[in-house]
Amino acid sequence: MLLALDDVSGAARDRASAGWAVAGGTLLELALAGRVAVEDGRLVVSDPTPTGDALLDGRLARIEEWTRRDSKAKPGDWLAKDQAKAVEAAIESLCARGIVVEERRRTLGIFTTRRYPEADGSVERALRHRLEDVVLHGAEPDERTTGLIALLHATRMYAQAFPEVPRKRVEPRMEAIAEGQWVGDDVRMAIKDLQAVIAVISVTTTTAAVISTT
Repeated sequence: MLLALDDVSGAARDRASAGWAVAGGTLLELALAGRVAVEDGRLVVSDPTPTGDALLDGRLARIEEWTRRDSKAKPGDWLAKDQAKAVEAAIESLCARGIVVEERRRTLGIFTTRRYPEADGSVERALRHRLEDVVLHGAEPDERTTGLIALLHATRMYAQAFPEVPRKRVEPRMEAIAEGQWVGDDVRMAIKDLQAVIAVISVTTTTAAVISTT
């Protein structure tokens, strides 16, 4: 979410892609924490114990409630359902941690717009340095960095992650990391499942947008 928010204006760039990435990222974090899993194509809560992280625990509670009501409970259906709310929850978390601040503005005296300019840039700088070390300088990624890069690649968020680097320079390395052997089998399968789901959703969304404008 930090990569998608403009540091100065606080406006979200490509909010739709960020939504899929954030929803996928929170789901992947829960998988890494052993709280959720995919079994026979179905999303299940394997351990309902809170993680201690308010953002993740909020998503975990929603997933547990949803999977009880939906006998199929496919990961893709969850991402489609959660992507907008996941963005709001992620921004709330960033505000609570003092990383961004909320600014409200009224337009035409009627509409209220919200922006989230950066208050503490150290977290984003550390994140970008980690991405640069792995993607641009060849460092080996840990599990979370691998997952993040895979999600950024799946949602085509190259410009947000590397705004001053040509896409053709970073895309092959990000693809290699997303498809490589950098993590354990369970995590790799979770990443691949999320990538496949996001890819299908992105194509469907793009096609619908084209049809609606023709």
